[in-house]
Amino acid sequence: MSTASTRLPEGRYGRSSDERADHKLKIAGAVLGTLLLALIGYLAYHYVGQNKISGEVIAFDSTKSAVQVHLEVRKDSGTSGYCTVRSQAADGTEVGRADFRFDGDATRIDKVVTLRTTAPGTTAELLGCHAD
Repeated sequence: MSTASTRLPEGRYGRSSDERADHKLKIAGAVLGTLLLALIGYLAYHYVGQNKISGEVIAFDSTKSAVQVHLEVRKDSGTSGYCTVRSQAADGTEVGRADFRFDGDATRIDKVVTLRTTAPGTTAELLGCHAD
């Protein structure tokens, strides 16, 4: 005695519901992946392309009540803005924070700024620079 197959003949009744669901999932995944890539591209352009002022801490020297910070700032000509610097104590508490303005036509500025602190600071960290 032979047993009957429970499978339908190939190509006779169209695609099964599992195949249709797989196809819809592939389309949804492709659309979501494209949207994610577009979002990442937009955010990267906005962050990198639109930032007209940037800086970095070259060196710092701390005293009992202040930290001397050597900043190098790069900006577009004629752009004005500010950079935020903070200092922390050895235990991690913030002991000083200040904004330093940068104006003028120079595109590269090397400047030593003084950050006053409430206790001896052991770090000088540039939190960010922002154009006006």
